[in-house]
Amino acid sequence: MSAPVSAPATGAFRLPLRPELEGVAAYGAPQLDLPVLLNVNENPYPPSDAVAADLAAAVSAVAGELNRYPDREFTALREALAAYLGHALGPEHVWAANGSNEVMLHLLQAFGGPGRTAISFAPTYSMYPEYARDTHTGWVVGHRETDFAVDVDKAVALVREVEPTVVLVPSPNNPTGTALPLDTVKALCAAAAALPTPGLVVVDEAYAEFRRPGTPTALELLDTTPNLVVSRTMSKAFAFAGVRLGYLAASTEITDALRLVRLPYHLSAVTQAVALTALRHADELLAQVDRLRRERDELVVWLREQGLTVADSDANFVLFGLFEDRHAVWQGLVDRGVLIRETGPEGWLRVSVGTPDETAAFRAALMEVMT
Repeated sequence: MSAPVSAPATGAFRLPLRPELEGVAAYGAPQLDLPVLLNVNENPYPPSDAVAADLAAAVSAVAGELNRYPDREFTALREALAAYLGHALGPEHVWAANGSNEVMLHLLQAFGGPGRTAISFAPTYSMYPEYARDTHTGWVVGHRETDFAVDVDKAVALVREVEPTVVLVPSPNNPTGTALPLDTVKALCAAAAALPTPGLVVVDEAYAEFRRPGTPTALELLDTTPNLVVSRTMSKAFAFAGVRLGYLAASTEITDALRLVRLPYHLSAVTQAVALTALRHADELLAQVDRLRRERDELVVWLREQGLTVADSDANFVLFGLFEDRHAVWQGLVDRGVLIRETGPEGWLRVSVGTPDETAAFRAALMEVMT
C-alpha cells in the first residue's frame, strides 16, 4: 500500500486536491520481490508456448494498423464473450472494459452519482467503496453473518431502508470465497426493482470459474431479471491478469447506457486482439482450473487439520485464521519468502492457490511460523 496523499503546498500555492482524498492511501497490495507470491489471486500457470505464440501473432497482425483507432464497439470481442458465456446471450448483452474494475466504475458512473447510494455487505471487496467515492456516490455497507453468508431478510431490509441505485454483491465473495445462493440474488433484485427509483443488482463473478460443482451462476437469472448485472473477468481463470479485460452481461438497456460514460475507444486494438485469441484457446487456458480447485480443496482440509478456522471457498483463494496478531504471521511468512494477503476481518489472512510447489512452500513456512 502506498503512502497517504496530501495536497502539498508549493510556495504559496496549495494543490486543489479533493477534500475526500486528503490523507487517503492509493489502493494496492504489497508488491515484494519474493520467491512465492500468493497474495493477489492470480492464476499461477502462464499461457503455454503455443498460446503465447498465437498471442504474439495476433498483436503482430494489428501492429500495422495502430495508427488507426480500434473498433469502439469491440463487436467481435462482444460476440466471442457472449458465445463463451452461453445462456442464450447475444453480443448486445455484453459490455467490456479494462478490467472488471473499469466495468464497475462505468456502472457507478451511469447509475450512481451525487444523491444516489451504492451498498454491499462486509467483508467484501475493498475497491467497492473507492468506486463509490470516485463517482460521488453514497456508500452504505451492511454486514455478513459469522459464516460470511448474507442473511437475505437483513439484506432486503437494508435495500428498502437505504434505497440504493446499485447493490454490489460478489459471488464468490472476495475476500471470503463465499458464493451467493440464487434465491438471495432473486430477493435482492426484487427488492431493488420495487424501490421508488429502481436499483440494479450487480453480481460480481470474478472467480466464477472456480466454483465447486453444483454452485450456480447468476447468469441463469438474466433472461427474467432486467435489473440484474453479472460481471466477469479474464484475469483469474484465464490467467490473463496482465491483459486487463473485464466484462459483464446484462439487458441491452443497461449495456446501451454504459456507452454514455465510457471514454472514447476505451479498449485498445491490442487488448481486443489478445482477448479474442484467449477466447479461441479457452479450453486450454481453463484446463488448469480443475487442478486449482483440487489444490484449493486440499489446502482447506490441511489448514483445518492444523486447528485453524477456514471459510468455505468457491474461489482460487482461501481465508483462514484466527490469529491474535495476524500481521506477525504475515511478516513471518514474508521473512520465509512467502507473500500472502493481510486482508478481511481482523485476525484473518488470505492465501491464493498456487502451484503444488508454491503451496508446499506456504505450508512449510506457516508451520514454522506457528510453531
